[in-house]
Amino acid sequence: MAASLIASLIVNLAAATAARAEALKFEHVTSFGAQGTGEGQFEYVEDFAFTKAGQLLVTDAGHAWVQAFDPRTGAFLARFGGKGEGDANLEKPEGIAVHPDGSIFVADYTTGFIVKYDADFKYVLTFSEYGAGKGQNMKSEFMEFLGDRLYMADAGNHRVDVFDLSGRFLFHFGGSGSEPGQLNSPEAAKVGKDGNIYVADLRNDRVQVFDPEGHFVRMWGRTGSGDGEFKSPSGLAIDRDGNVYVAEIGNDRVQVFDRQGIFLGKFGSKGSGQGEFGNLHGLAVDKQSGLIYVADTANHRVQVFRAQSATQ
Repeated sequence: MAASLIASLIVNLAAATAARAEALKFEHVTSFGAQGTGEGQFEYVEDFAFTKAGQLLVTDAGHAWVQAFDPRTGAFLARFGGKGEGDANLEKPEGIAVHPDGSIFVADYTTGFIVKYDADFKYVLTFSEYGAGKGQNMKSEFMEFLGDRLYMADAGNHRVDVFDLSGRFLFHFGGSGSEPGQLNSPEAAKVGKDGNIYVADLRNDRVQVFDPEGHFVRMWGRTGSGDGEFKSPSGLAIDRDGNVYVAEIGNDRVQVFDRQGIFLGKFGSKGSGQGEFGNLHGLAVDKQSGLIYVADTANHRVQVFRAQSATQ
């Protein structure tokens, strides 16, 4: 079956089923952060991860800090990284992931380094480097662990790179293109409840799903502003039910789908007010509280939301 026909069938299935899906609505809970260089302030918010102790880690590509916050109150707790020449310093941190043992991994976009810290934010090691070869990366983006495997979106090489816990390169998948299984500037690679890898395929305006070995499973989305359509999908997160949250740079909103790509709801619009966004990037969903964290990059802040059923 032709790739274009496959894509059309996937989009049509999502559109046809959306009307039967239970609609979701969302409420704004709080916001924290402001533009600046001080503790708890931001220049360019990128992505999130939760520490083993439950703290919310936030990467700031502009000031090179990784900052830790109380996920309930948004209170600043600590920061590490920052610009400098030391092993523990960073240049432009974007992707971040935490292994179940508490180890923290940060993808440094401009250097190609992936820097590992322990649970106390102390430097451990550096691996990978800038380039197109195996184990190298260009424009490293958002990432997550599945077991001892780190899956990282490699936007410059249009692929997902996979490393083990020690930083050893295992394999990559994707490759430049628009056919199923190919990628164009992937922004996020996150792990679904089903154990598959969900990828925000930014310049192809779609979400693709792969199995843990990198084999194509399914995809959904096309260019546009309607429900189930995308303009530059960036951040991606999975909730405790397996639903997929996708942030869009071009549409200034977050859309929510089930794991098959069926549209469930959306929130946000362009602006600087409560519940409005500019230049959206990363997302995170706390699987215990259900709180949704959104990198409102142009507004130098993190906004927090909660999902509710429209029938409640």
